[in-house]
Amino acid sequence: MSLEVQTTCPYCGVGCGVIASINDAGSVSVKGDPAHPANFSRLCSKGAALADTIGMDGRALYPEVDGIEYSWEHALGYAARKLRSIIDEHGSDSIAFYVSGQLMTEDYYVANKLMKGFIGSANIDTNSRLCMSSAVAAYKRAFGSDTVPCCYDDLERAKLIVLAGSNAAWCHPVLYQRIAKAKKQNPDLIVVVIDPRQTATCDLADQHLAIQPGTDHILFKGLLHYLTQQDEVNHLFVSQFTEGVEACLDEARQSAASLDAVATRCGLAVSDIKRFYTLFSRTERVVTVFSQGINQWSYGTDNGNAIINCHLLTGRIGRPGMGPFSFTGQPNAMGGREVGGLANQLAAHMTVENKQHRQLVKDFWDSPFIPEKAGLKAVDLFKAIHTGKIKAVWIMATNPAVSLPDSSFVREALDKCEFVIVSDCMRNTDTTRYANILFPAQTWGERDGTVTNSERRISRQRAFLPTPGQARPDWWIIAKVAQQMGYTEAFNYERPFEIFKEHAALSGYHNTSDKEGVQRDFDISGYADIDEPLYDAMRPLQWPITKDNPDGTTRMFTDGRFFNTSGKAQFITVKSHQPASVTSEVYPLILNTGRIRDQWHTMTRTGKSARLSGHIQENFIALHADDAKQYGISENSLVTVTSAKGQLVVRANVCDSQQRGNVFIPMHWNDQFSGNGVVGKLLDAIVDPVSGQPEFKYTAVKIEEKIPAWYGFILSRRKLKISHASYWSVSRGRGLWRYEVAGDEAAGDWANCARQLLCQNASNVEWVEYFDSAQGRYRGARIENGHLESCIFIGPDQDLPERDWLAQLLEKESLKEDERISILTGKPLAGQPDVGRIICSCFNVGLNTLKDRIEKQHLTTVEAIGVALKAGTNCGSCVPELKRLINPAK
Repeated sequence: MSLEVQTTCPYCGVGCGVIASINDAGSVSVKGDPAHPANFSRLCSKGAALADTIGMDGRALYPEVDGIEYSWEHALGYAARKLRSIIDEHGSDSIAFYVSGQLMTEDYYVANKLMKGFIGSANIDTNSRLCMSSAVAAYKRAFGSDTVPCCYDDLERAKLIVLAGSNAAWCHPVLYQRIAKAKKQNPDLIVVVIDPRQTATCDLADQHLAIQPGTDHILFKGLLHYLTQQDEVNHLFVSQFTEGVEACLDEARQSAASLDAVATRCGLAVSDIKRFYTLFSRTERVVTVFSQGINQWSYGTDNGNAIINCHLLTGRIGRPGMGPFSFTGQPNAMGGREVGGLANQLAAHMTVENKQHRQLVKDFWDSPFIPEKAGLKAVDLFKAIHTGKIKAVWIMATNPAVSLPDSSFVREALDKCEFVIVSDCMRNTDTTRYANILFPAQTWGERDGTVTNSERRISRQRAFLPTPGQARPDWWIIAKVAQQMGYTEAFNYERPFEIFKEHAALSGYHNTSDKEGVQRDFDISGYADIDEPLYDAMRPLQWPITKDNPDGTTRMFTDGRFFNTSGKAQFITVKSHQPASVTSEVYPLILNTGRIRDQWHTMTRTGKSARLSGHIQENFIALHADDAKQYGISENSLVTVTSAKGQLVVRANVCDSQQRGNVFIPMHWNDQFSGNGVVGKLLDAIVDPVSGQPEFKYTAVKIEEKIPAWYGFILSRRKLKISHASYWSVSRGRGLWRYEVAGDEAAGDWANCARQLLCQNASNVEWVEYFDSAQGRYRGARIENGHLESCIFIGPDQDLPERDWLAQLLEKESLKEDERISILTGKPLAGQPDVGRIICSCFNVGLNTLKDRIEKQHLTTVEAIGVALKAGTNCGSCVPELKRLINPAK
């Protein structure tokens, strides 16, 4: 017998339904929920591996004050007294909260209520500022509200899908698979990808516009002008439902007057631009998907409005199969927007700087005050910590020491801060090291609450695991501190449904129209009278959800009415911009950052999974072959990357997916998984003046090959503390840790160093080793009770044995004599399988296995590979790689 619980995935903004099962032995398995309308049973590789990430290793299990375990009573009381004393001495604006799209809506609501309603400052911001705040600002400027107009069904109903700055195949794989399925069922569906990189998403594209970085707004301004020239304008819609079109068209006419001008700026052929413009102008049902490649610029809001303008001009909004659609980064970035998690917002999509909104929220909360001005946004918030303006910061469920730009500055700020509270499920992160108080929080599987996905769909995230140690829900921790600060009545919550019920009631509070006649978009007042059984049984619905509309709302603006004072949508005049960073002779290359397929944010969860670490095991820099040749970089070599802000060392990936002069480094690696791989230290903290979102997509850098004195790797059943290495990176294997290492100086005694590292003075271990002093090669292994416990291989170059067959030896309970010998010779036994690097993470299928089966069975299609090995049959993220294995020329 097993217990099954319907819950929601904790990763991206797709918001996939998950069924978690627990058997009698306590073992957990997961599968996609066929009843959930976001994914209809599909899961990506990360979602499919969720059961791998729920172990207790590394968990924060009890409150700590200055690294010492204390009771909850002591830690909560100390936090409250310290916050109160700082407020009394320096004022409410000396306090800040930095929260996360990983929180439940209920957690977010309580944090926002405490900070804005009772502490009296708007200095609460969220890591969602880093991924989607430009989309928020663009929607608000155009529609008068932060309203996503589309739904996922529009992807199936569209005739043209434009993916702008969205590598959906890796970042939103389930939605990518919905598009792929729609295209297969409807061959007339056209997909255009706009991206400087040739990503996995391009595998689906009928046209890939490899645009020059930072010129998306130019391309869409040119499209706006082209639509006017071709009279592909919905004149009735524009005249009745919009304002500001003339000024917008005048600017587009001046800055994007011809296809030649647009082509020059964007680095594209005129014929390619005309093909795209013609497709857009002559196709009624168009969905333009945009994500971080549009948002993460110092003019990301203008990028978004340039896209929205084209949909307004053609009236392609509020109807099936069309609209500007922001794919959200985090599982509850939308929920955070709903409760006022951003520094310029109030709960229920109200704004800090609107007097009527302030009074309404103050009355509803019966709070002493509401701040009259917006708080500090993420980057400015940490600058204020650095200068001492902010004396105390409470960080919840996020890792800003890695994720924010100019991460060295952020760490300096945290180190200087008088009082740092961190609530986290993990004890050791790059951020928790700065905590004066560490509160142990629940994580996925233990949490109970709601989240909202990219299509405005509210789903339940249900608990199915017992909470370990003394961990507690984030809302509980916040409420207890609030009570200790003297706000007992306002924060007397006992269960999450009580918070949700209050949140729902506030959304409908006086939500008919304000004195200017504008109703608010966010309304879930249909849940205002919800009880706990109904809360527990909630089904996934899209807001608005009212008593008159209890089944939710599929898409918005179907009646042409918007939430501006006039009731009309606004065209936004978009000026021409250049990226803030400037390349030069010193820093000649453009660095772009982003995600990879199988990792999430700063790897505190996905880094626990061996199968998710099998595809890409080290941080890397992707660069064009011509750039590699010019700068003396060879494949798989180590590369020092330097910007005006900092320096890191990563592995080289020479490829054809990059434009020349452009490089790419993932965002995920932190100090727990690499010695010097945090990409944030390279990035300047330059932000969009409207949204406050940092520019992550364009930083000037230089590169040079790093040539160590030695290279090596270590496989160990235990996690190790690496010494003697100037470079190291670690990843999870099945039952082991994989280390890649290199050093600038050779050790005087390799045998002693290796024994110290792997044996650590342990007794009753067998140590075997081989040393070729002439060639500078060393091999050592620790054998314990007959099994291989760890091994180390060192050499003067990268000519080292493959790791996978050795990893298989570590999985064995005992070694045969010839297997012991193979370790010292560095060669696998004849016939010993070596699956190679993992290509399909869902089913753990390696490169060598795929090559062997393709050759022996003459497999010629991805479908045939799926039948033979299951690879590519779940999330589909590996399908582009499978196609290249079948046909390397493509």
